[in-house]
Amino acid sequence: MEAKSFHSLSLSIARVFELLFSSITTTFLLEQITVAWRQFRAFAVVPIVKAAVIACLIMSMMMLVEKVFMGLVSLYAKVFRRRPERMYKCDPIAQDEEVATLAYPMVLVQIPMYNEKEVYKLSIGAACNLIWPDDRIIIQVLDDSTDPVVKDLVKKECEKWFKKGKNIKYETRDNRSGYKAGALKVGMKYSYVETCEYIAMFDADFQPSPDFLMRTVPFLEHNPDIALVQARWQFVNANECLMTRIQEMSMDYHFKVEQESGSSTCAFFGYNGTAGVWRIRAINDAGGWKDRTTVEDMDLAVRAGLGGWKFVYVGNVKVKSELPSTFKAYRYQQHRWACGPAVLFRKMFCDIVKAKKVSIWKKLHVIYNFFLARRIISHFVTFSFYCVVIPLSVFFPEVEIPKWGMIYVPTTITLLNSVGTPSSFHLIIFWVLFENVMSLHRCKAVLIGLLEAGRANEWIVTEKLGDMLKTKSNISVTQKIRFKFWDRFHLLELGLAVFLMICACYDCIYRQDYFFIYIFPQSITFFIMGFGYVGTIIPSQK
Repeated sequence: MEAKSFHSLSLSIARVFELLFSSITTTFLLEQITVAWRQFRAFAVVPIVKAAVIACLIMSMMMLVEKVFMGLVSLYAKVFRRRPERMYKCDPIAQDEEVATLAYPMVLVQIPMYNEKEVYKLSIGAACNLIWPDDRIIIQVLDDSTDPVVKDLVKKECEKWFKKGKNIKYETRDNRSGYKAGALKVGMKYSYVETCEYIAMFDADFQPSPDFLMRTVPFLEHNPDIALVQARWQFVNANECLMTRIQEMSMDYHFKVEQESGSSTCAFFGYNGTAGVWRIRAINDAGGWKDRTTVEDMDLAVRAGLGGWKFVYVGNVKVKSELPSTFKAYRYQQHRWACGPAVLFRKMFCDIVKAKKVSIWKKLHVIYNFFLARRIISHFVTFSFYCVVIPLSVFFPEVEIPKWGMIYVPTTITLLNSVGTPSSFHLIIFWVLFENVMSLHRCKAVLIGLLEAGRANEWIVTEKLGDMLKTKSNISVTQKIRFKFWDRFHLLELGLAVFLMICACYDCIYRQDYFFIYIFPQSITFFIMGFGYVGTIIPSQK
């Protein structure tokens, strides 16, 4: 018995020593890991975060300078009345009894569309009601629809207006090669186009006022060096929901400041793809339509601008249009608008540098102002600084972000952006939070474009609702955008929301810099948009 007891005691003592040794070993390992992490943190992570802060501050200053410059130019044009009507001759086309309607140039009105069931009547009807001699205008509907029902509806609408005496052409093709650019390129090849001098273009949801041609064509008729007259967009559904109100703020700034400043300084800006009138000779001189990117409008504008042609923006001519009112449609649109310019910049950089018909200052304007500052850096700094670097810095007390970079610069940029829509100034906080979320997709799209990877040339037509909301009882209409419940979840937004919430909680508990005052609302915004509770949601009917 004594032997057995001694043996048990020995085993117990051995077990205790084993556990003690194991505990000491684990503690030692944990201490080693802690020491290694502190060294790695001090010599690698912290310097990287500090470098990221410096890079973001530099990009923020570049954005600020660009915004201030454009704002001052726009203000100068307004104060000193440097409007297109005062800078260029634009007298109404004189009517001569001897030549009758021949005094008016031949104008082609192009309306490209693709399965536009909700809005096709609006654009065709508005085009057919334009004030212009019937024998001096041709309306060309370029229908790429794949839905036979929609195709038949569009064709019948064209036939209806043709019977009313309108010179309207309904054109289709066997494939969608080149998407919109491909359709426009084919549209230029018809024999009747050779008789036309100018082309007015409208997307399917655009409704020009009857006097549109009367107010825009004179700029081209009296100034042979002008290639494009761009009108301003006016949004019929801006008050539909908070998302459309926020979009209106961004788009109004684009037209009132960006387009205005480009037109006033060097007669160059990006063509918006619709609500504009082109000189056909300028299009041909620039090489015609190309489908190498998803921004064929910008592609043509850059090539024409480098060819020495001038552009004019007429902000007092407004064309009704529709904003994307579903989050899905808006995300697709913003991907195309952010990715396309990045692809185009990659493809055209050398052409810009080698251009011989423009000054070096215009080349610098196109490379730096037009591409880098507005369409690449702005997306990078918005996402990286306000959604990653600032929240991440709460874990690193050694990293200090100066107050001017954290508060003064972004506040100034935000206030400058708000001048486009003064009536929505009270929504400026929501605008900031919403734009920061969208910067995630824009930044991703820019990277895809610069690398020409994956979805670089993806083209998804922005879905229009038209009067759908007024006819929700029509099952055939509401079924179009039926979605499954889980389709509303967006993992990227939800992932960022969780990250920001962790950062905000840590900052609130362990830090005293009050960054959580900004990070908490931004996290909640990511959650809201991640769960799909933004924009117009139309319930499906079974």
